[in-house]
Amino acid sequence: MSNREVVILSVGGVRFVTRASTLQQFPESRLARMLNDDDQEFKLVNGEFFVDRDGTLFAYIMDFLRTLQVSLPTDFSDYQRLQREAEFYGLYPLADLLSQEHLLKPRLEILEVRFSLQEMQAFFRIFGSCSTTVETLSEQITVFAGQQSGQSWNSPFPSQKPLVPLPLERPSHHDLVFQCGTDYSAGDQFVARYVSIKPDNRKLINGTNVLGLLLDTLLKDGFRLISTRTVSSEEKVECYSFERMRRPPGLTVRVSQTPGSSGAAQAKRSQAQKGK
Repeated sequence: MSNREVVILSVGGVRFVTRASTLQQFPESRLARMLNDDDQEFKLVNGEFFVDRDGTLFAYIMDFLRTLQVSLPTDFSDYQRLQREAEFYGLYPLADLLSQEHLLKPRLEILEVRFSLQEMQAFFRIFGSCSTTVETLSEQITVFAGQQSGQSWNSPFPSQKPLVPLPLERPSHHDLVFQCGTDYSAGDQFVARYVSIKPDNRKLINGTNVLGLLLDTLLKDGFRLISTRTVSSEEKVECYSFERMRRPPGLTVRVSQTPGSSGAAQAKRSQAQKGK
């Protein structure tokens, strides 16, 4: 049976079709021994291996064997049951990862946008509990500056001088600051700042329009608006608070040798540390 390329399993009435090499990722596991008729728990019925276990949880077992990674839905809660299933199948590297439940659970991410409109200028400050998200936003947002004399300020974009991208202010890894609008510099010169937020290619100068685009970008990225409030009525500072459940980076088992070898059962854990 070990030479069969395609294997069919019926786990608790749920049917799975996979390659023999997938089941042999960990040769010491019961699934690998099953192919050699070396485990009485698995009954071969009409060409299908039958086992009286939880078929729903076995789907996560199969995903792990195919990817060597633990990646669970954000609403998953049966960590102990899945760990018990992994132990039943002899997949102890998987059971070991599942025992570290705190690394696998999604985490609540908070993001706050402060917006202030003062005369012809608008000021933005974004604070996020996840530095990776703030870094991603800083790569999406670009501020362009242009200068023009007051007498010839007739078009929405300066025609005499090209717009120059400006670096965003980064007070810390968890926040960023930028502004848009117009103000006077020396003499009768206007300084105008435009904001572009990818993937939108427009360059916006109106603060209200920039705010609308920013909020829409966050909503499309999975954030949920949970509150709005006025921080300072005198300075006209508004605060928009967002939250989302952030999926943790997948825990990965790296097999030390090629699948199917005796050393393949030796595994070690690795976890991405971004956003901490």
